[in-house]
Amino acid sequence: MRTDYVTAPVVSEKTNKTSSFLGQSIFRFEADRLPVAIILALFALDVLVFALVPFWPVVLAWGIASMFTKGCIAAWNHHHQHVMFFKHSVFNRMMEVVFGLMTGAVSKVWVLHHNIGHHENYMDQTKDESAWRAPDGRIMGAAEYTWKLAISGYPCAFKNGEGRSGDRLLMGTMLTLQLAIVGALLWINWFAALAIFVVPMLFSFIVTCRHTYDHHAGCSEEDEYAGSNNIMHRGYNIVTGNLGYHTAHHLRPGLHWSKLPAFHAKIAHRIPESCYKDAGFMGELLPG
Repeated sequence: MRTDYVTAPVVSEKTNKTSSFLGQSIFRFEADRLPVAIILALFALDVLVFALVPFWPVVLAWGIASMFTKGCIAAWNHHHQHVMFFKHSVFNRMMEVVFGLMTGAVSKVWVLHHNIGHHENYMDQTKDESAWRAPDGRIMGAAEYTWKLAISGYPCAFKNGEGRSGDRLLMGTMLTLQLAIVGALLWINWFAALAIFVVPMLFSFIVTCRHTYDHHAGCSEEDEYAGSNNIMHRGYNIVTGNLGYHTAHHLRPGLHWSKLPAFHAKIAHRIPESCYKDAGFMGELLPG
């Protein structure tokens, strides 16, 4: 086990006093400004199409097109749950409502399932809640892994919340709110709600589970520098917030996404060549 880098699986948010609204940025890291603006703009388009577009072919076309962006937005939800975007809890909760409606993962699901269940145990496949080895020791296929993780994600998060009652309460509250919002949207316009919100969020959630398989399946269970796959494709790392620097992320899970490339450069000589992968078909369509 390494001793040179200290992990920080969960970075807690700090709520500043109201006076800090004046004269100070609401962001903890200025690098989050642009991705947050883009995500909120895309969410605003979701709402506008839902509310104002009466033609079902246009609604369906937007829903299909938005599915692919929401697969990328899931990566930003992941980053947010490691290092909260905002200094103030009210803004973080509001952002998490948006993330929930776009990716299907509400407040603290990433923290309880991924940060705790996966990051703390990913080198031990008997404990990892995103384990790519089946109980009989074989490496699961991608499809089996994806559906197993998608189905077990929320139950595992609730289970992990037994010792973190505050996080579990928040997750339960936000999940109830999300279901209420989705229910209202379905009541107002069931077709638009399915096309713009429900199906894309399910797609994003499932694609995220599949991507976790790509990050770890078949990797070393003894050497942390060989325990993750890395993707150096520039376009991929732009749209996912440097998620391709996955070894660096696992060694320093509390490190802000914008700082991962610099940290990767320091440890790259210790990462085996076999742990560098391409970005896949969709990733290779991106420039870079």
